[in-house]
Amino acid sequence: MTGGSLGLRTGSYGSLQSIKNVIAGGGRLLHSKPVVSARKNPIIMLSGSREKERSLPSVWYRCLGRRKVSMLFLVALSLLVFVLGSFLVNKETESRSPTVDQRIGTMSMTHYLNGAHSEASRILGRKDQHKDKKYSAANSVNGGDGNKFQVSDSKGANHPCMNFTFPPPPPPYLRRIGPRPCPVCYLPVDQAIASMPSSPSESPVLHNLTYVHDENPIKTEPHGGSDFGGYPSLKQREDLFDIKESMTVHCGFVKGSKPGHQTGFDFDESDLEELQQFHEIIVASAIFGNYDVIQQPMNISEEAKKNVPFYMFIDKETEAYMKNKSVLDDSKKVGLWRIVVIHNVPYMDARRNGKVPKLLLHRIFPNVRYSLWIDGKLQLVVDPYQVLERFLWRHNANFAISRHYRRFDVFVEAEANKAAGKYDNSSIDAQVDFYKKEGLTPYSEAKLPITSDVPEGCVLIKEHIPITNLFTCLWFNEVDRFTSRDQLSFGMVRDKIMAKVDWHINMFLDCERRNFVIQAYHRDLLEHMPPPVVIRRPPALPNTNVRGRNQGKRTPRRGRDKRSGSRRHRRATAGNRDGTFF
Repeated sequence: MTGGSLGLRTGSYGSLQSIKNVIAGGGRLLHSKPVVSARKNPIIMLSGSREKERSLPSVWYRCLGRRKVSMLFLVALSLLVFVLGSFLVNKETESRSPTVDQRIGTMSMTHYLNGAHSEASRILGRKDQHKDKKYSAANSVNGGDGNKFQVSDSKGANHPCMNFTFPPPPPPYLRRIGPRPCPVCYLPVDQAIASMPSSPSESPVLHNLTYVHDENPIKTEPHGGSDFGGYPSLKQREDLFDIKESMTVHCGFVKGSKPGHQTGFDFDESDLEELQQFHEIIVASAIFGNYDVIQQPMNISEEAKKNVPFYMFIDKETEAYMKNKSVLDDSKKVGLWRIVVIHNVPYMDARRNGKVPKLLLHRIFPNVRYSLWIDGKLQLVVDPYQVLERFLWRHNANFAISRHYRRFDVFVEAEANKAAGKYDNSSIDAQVDFYKKEGLTPYSEAKLPITSDVPEGCVLIKEHIPITNLFTCLWFNEVDRFTSRDQLSFGMVRDKIMAKVDWHINMFLDCERRNFVIQAYHRDLLEHMPPPVVIRRPPALPNTNVRGRNQGKRTPRRGRDKRSGSRRHRRATAGNRDGTFF
């Protein structure tokens, strides 16, 4: 039934509005004189209304045509669906009660825009706010204008990024699904180099750090560990979190006096000499098990190319593949990367082998001030000087890592790892249960201004001083003892150290990390992907109107010409019979 018929209904049970001066006759509508008689026959009224209903669509079709009416109907329907969908989304967003996840996510962005100290004070109402002053000073942004950044007091009020404005988030119905990069204010390279501290940062409490050397490590407890890590006992593990001025710790490479020389994870003699050289900054990465495709850095300044070496650690399997593909030759250089081949890898798991250079760069490079670690699947697209200035020097920090873009709770992260098959489920459960016995609790607002227990650990930005070296040593020991999923152990080690000394980690937003690195696919995924489809447009046909016969004439309308179509058809058929093709 059409809209016109619906408009005639006024009562319940299908009662019809009275129609005056219209009766049914001979299959068409006829006008008649007013009848002052009694009640009309309902059958006659019903048939008359139906005839009128049938006439309304026909009028529309005659005036506009069927296609135009159909298009108008589809446009109106699409507009209605869009309006209703937007209304429902906004209503659901407004009516939904804020969960811990939403409040922490909102707080994280507020921490990014309005400052950690002011937001923590507002939410928690703490009386002992003086405990968070240094953390706030190192990670705060302008508290007056919510979209303007504030740099450390030591940088002065004339910092070029002082008035950098973070754009507001788009409305809910325009947001894209998944993590995305966000704008980051970097200094020009020359200014970033000039802002490098002239002296090392002060290491709180711990000033002298040495490492355990044991030629014959023995496993004495049922928990994990390895010959490479030295099997520290649980008591030794607990004692290492009692920060002192001088400490000796297990930190891999326990079998030799020099890391990389008969310790497992061994280097060539020529590489050993180079790794001992002094550098202000290095960039490092690794590919084990031929798991990734080497990514060349982009947008690197001439100063960085000259003064910042790029080291790529690979195992024998990856080396064989690269030589077979003619990617690697005797120069040991692939683009900007200086290739370092590892012999006698300590683990069967390629991912666990990758944790050695990731967490123990200070042992491999004993004479380096700063290091920037990126996973092998990442491509660096911002100059390393600019990255260090933005995430370390600008905040007076000595260790920086991005938080996970979605998860901030270790228990949630553990379940996500199990669901994705990242590691054996029983081993993940055993590690989490062990941490629960040590006091691990789900993340809550009580930990503010710390906004996450789960990092996105594919990028580490570090100054090599005793306290940061101790942190990565103890973090590596957890990876060596339990699972290789370093996201599970990060928060536990960080909190134990922060409970003893006044030290913090700059956990920046994941969207900022995605601004300076681009993530590629692992090799196994790339090899199973179908090749990209290349659509080639055919070349434009030459203009056959050479003599200008059709100049000034109107282009004939599409469709068959009734007068001459049959004649053209006969000519084309005759041409085809003679073997002529058009």
